[in-house]
Amino acid sequence: MHKQIYVNLAVKDLARSMAFFKALGFGFDPQFTNEQAACMIVGENIYVMLLPVPFLQTFTDKPVADAHQSTEVLLCFSCDGRAEVDALVAGAVAAGGRAPRAPQDHGFMYTHSFEDLDGHLWEPMAMLGVPPA
Repeated sequence: MHKQIYVNLAVKDLARSMAFFKALGFGFDPQFTNEQAACMIVGENIYVMLLPVPFLQTFTDKPVADAHQSTEVLLCFSCDGRAEVDALVAGAVAAGGRAPRAPQDHGFMYTHSFEDLDGHLWEPMAMLGVPPA
């Protein structure tokens, strides 16, 4: 069996967060989505569980970070090319997110980033060639 990853992210408004990510083209697994959580499909075997803060708090004794105030994680994922990277960031901004910095072109890799409605940092990237040795 292939390993799967489920990243759990705190959200303030589950329905609003789901609408944001649907606007970017992400789908949700209905088997693991209800009024307490949404299982967003990022790729084969990669999922993000959007969890309202009170529900996420039941999984830990630590305080839940406010991603608008501090960086708790940077979620980097691959895209098929520059156009897809740029389209995702443009879609995120149009849906209410923000692009905190300019795109980065490293020659062999192109990245850009956006913050979702809850301040989580996402970095779509495209590998364009072989990195320098």
